[in-house]
Amino acid sequence: QVHLVESGGGLVQAGGSLRLSCAASGRTFSRFPMGWFRQAPGKEREFVCAINRSGGSTYYANSVKGRFTISRENAKNTVYLQMNSLKPEDTADYYCAARRSGDYTYSAPYEYDYWGQGTQVTVSS
Repeated sequence: QVHLVESGGGLVQAGGSLRLSCAASGRTFSRFPMGWFRQAPGKEREFVCAINRSGGSTYYANSVKGRFTISRENAKNTVYLQMNSLKPEDTADYYCAARRSGDYTYSAPYEYDYWGQGTQVTVSS
């Protein structure tokens, strides 16, 4: 079992930046491809970005490409989401997710096995 805890959400003005963190329990974090998803009120959960086990491969949704950066520190069991040039449409609850197997970047929610509780991001205009 893997326990994921997100942090770093908050209220920011449009054009600002936030860095989200996702800390994972256990000693096998480096084996897990990781992803970030978000869900706005009344909308379905959508893919934001993903990273493979080593961090050498990343993949982004078109809506965040060039503004968001995913990274990981396996020694700290942590994955990060650096969000720059934030827009009001980025407002959502952000979730990190871990997948038990594989070494790729996965973009569908069903491909992940473990989820955090989410952290809220609000971008004001």
